[in-house]
Amino acid sequence: MTGYGRGTAERGGRRATVEIRSVNHRFLDVKLRGTAVDGAVEDQLGARIRDALDRGAVTATIHLERRGPAAVSYDPEAALAAHAALSALAAQLGTAPPDLALVIAQPGVVITGGDDDPSAVAEAVMAAADDAIAALVAMRTTEGATLAKDVEARLANLTSYVAGIQARAQTQPAEARRRLDDRLRRLLGDGGELREIDPARLAQEVAIVADKLDVTEELVRASSHLGQMRALIGGTDKDAGKGRDKGGVGRRLDFLVQEVGRELNTMGAKSAAHEIIDLVVRSKAELEKVREQVQNVE
Repeated sequence: MTGYGRGTAERGGRRATVEIRSVNHRFLDVKLRGTAVDGAVEDQLGARIRDALDRGAVTATIHLERRGPAAVSYDPEAALAAHAALSALAAQLGTAPPDLALVIAQPGVVITGGDDDPSAVAEAVMAAADDAIAALVAMRTTEGATLAKDVEARLANLTSYVAGIQARAQTQPAEARRRLDDRLRRLLGDGGELREIDPARLAQEVAIVADKLDVTEELVRASSHLGQMRALIGGTDKDAGKGRDKGGVGRRLDFLVQEVGRELNTMGAKSAAHEIIDLVVRSKAELEKVREQVQNVE
């Protein structure tokens, strides 16, 4: 799911700004960029993001800046050494002795920023990160609500198609018997009568054909899976939010979509009625749209 969040916090004279962006991804991939901070702070920030999110390609950018004047000190020995070296060079060249500005410009003479408090930097970064994560989650929640409406509508269509398959499947045994009767009449010729066929044998053949056409188990499982998907999307599933999922339902929806597709494939393979095959094709087309959406759902 896509989203953006930004947070700013100031502690101990250091101001931290954290920006977090996320785009669609089946899994959670976190990258940190920007100003280098202590490894422990990076680990803490990564853990905070992983605790809040379950999916997405996430990029967190850290910016640190000093608020107020920086602490400044100098190294007397380095200053004297720099002055002596520059004075000797000036004497050799016959130029004026070096001034103070030239001496303090030499590397190692002036020392700044040596008084940073690592704990203050860490606190600033994490406070800014918390605000950024909250804003990101709020944006993703809004997007999730829109996705939920679309998926609910498609699940309603799928439920209707499955109900149509179930109603049509109930007539398949009688139609199988009729087709078998017609075939036998053609084989016996115009004057043939079905009473010449052993009724028990005929009933057995009809039962075999009806069993091959029976999709009751597939319909029951598909209906169950669709019911679970509606419960997950609607927030009525009692198990959602427990354990590692933290309320995330994307991976469970992925699995259920896969299982519904499996049942639809079996129904299509078993059925001979073109009406059922047409409903299976429509169902699979709608299911593919659901699959595309739930891959973005957390």
